[in-house]
Amino acid sequence: MTESSDLKGVIAPLLTPFNHDGTIAEDLYINHAKRLLANGCVGLAPFGTTGEALSVGNTERMRLLEALVDSGISPSNLIPGTGLVNLIDTVALTKHAVTLGCAGAMTLPPFYFKGISENGLFTYFSKLIELVSDDQLQLYLYHIPQVAGVGIPPSVVARLHTAFPDQVVGIKDSSGDWDNTRALLEIENLLVYPGSELPIVEAMQLGAPGCISATANLNANAIAEVISLMHTGQTELALAKHTQVTNFRLTLQDYAPIPAQKRIMALWTGDDRWANVRPPLDIMATGKGQLLVDILAKKYLLTADSLTSQ
Repeated sequence: MTESSDLKGVIAPLLTPFNHDGTIAEDLYINHAKRLLANGCVGLAPFGTTGEALSVGNTERMRLLEALVDSGISPSNLIPGTGLVNLIDTVALTKHAVTLGCAGAMTLPPFYFKGISENGLFTYFSKLIELVSDDQLQLYLYHIPQVAGVGIPPSVVARLHTAFPDQVVGIKDSSGDWDNTRALLEIENLLVYPGSELPIVEAMQLGAPGCISATANLNANAIAEVISLMHTGQTELALAKHTQVTNFRLTLQDYAPIPAQKRIMALWTGDDRWANVRPPLDIMATGKGQLLVDILAKKYLLTADSLTSQ
């Protein structure tokens, strides 16, 4: 895998578009990935929460990841999600990412059994590393307890990073808990990506390289600008720009974020396939989506042109 620290900026957890028959719309997926890389993203995280990963099969994931690489996208820009409830399939997906040369693999904890001990979590990830058995593995832990129902405490993260410093290189913290993010940032040489742009200024002041944000699917350039300003020491200007990206995210959070972003993409591109989701999610109604599109245009000057002009 590539040197993970190269990904300093905004990483987009890719939306996964579906055809009307429920199959993956590979053409939309690849075009969207290339557009995001052209519009300010330093990397992409296929098969995260935003990508409806747990509604996408293992074979589909591997085929789609290969399609991204075959289309000319460098695997050094990719950190696919590989975490499932069982170790065997997680190992298979993670090995596949390593073989392709991806920048990393982002892995959830085993999330079916609740009340897992810290030792149980440590043993799970230790076994994952042992079974993948590849020095090129760059593992990013994925902490999103409000969705997964199981988190990865900073104490476990620190223990894993100490035991496997060359494999456990980073974490995406989507908890929304600043105290948790700050505790992670205190772990030496660990790459900590907040799962939102909301705390990015404070996080970067403590050493974060960037963020992995769902709203980068629509607003990548603006988030990238804030991060770039922080990397170049222009904190005051970054704070001014950050206000807008914060308000943009908070606007979207008032809606079901995945169906909302997909409906926006459908309206912006004119391709209604973008609105499709897999069960158990519900498609956002066109009229409701149009109201949101109108808000984005009025408040943030974001329109269909934003897909090509950023």
